[in-house]
Amino acid sequence: MSHPELPSLTDATIREYLAGSAVPVAVDVWAQWCPPCGPMARTLAELQPEFAGRLVIATLNADDNPGTARAHGIMSLPTLLIFQNGSVTQRLVGARPKSVLRQLLAGVLTPYANV
Repeated sequence: MSHPELPSLTDATIREYLAGSAVPVAVDVWAQWCPPCGPMARTLAELQPEFAGRLVIATLNADDNPGTARAHGIMSLPTLLIFQNGSVTQRLVGARPKSVLRQLLAGVLTPYANV
């Protein structure tokens, strides 16, 4: 489920958004009918302030944007795609607790820690 505190991407905007980002982007792919998608979006929104300026968390509705979902072979929701320099570097399928999501997102930043 989308969260008002997170940017919402579409098939039409995702490429430009990723190209314009100087930091990694985590895209939460969700659908309205998906029971675990709402809690996952809320958890990601809670984590966003911890990563502000270092990583962006955005959402994308798979039903409204089937091109992106198809292009990335998304078969289950929620799916979290981690983009670095415009390419998917990691994916996480299924809802996870906050501690797991925090660890995944922090791990994305590790290569940048000494830059």
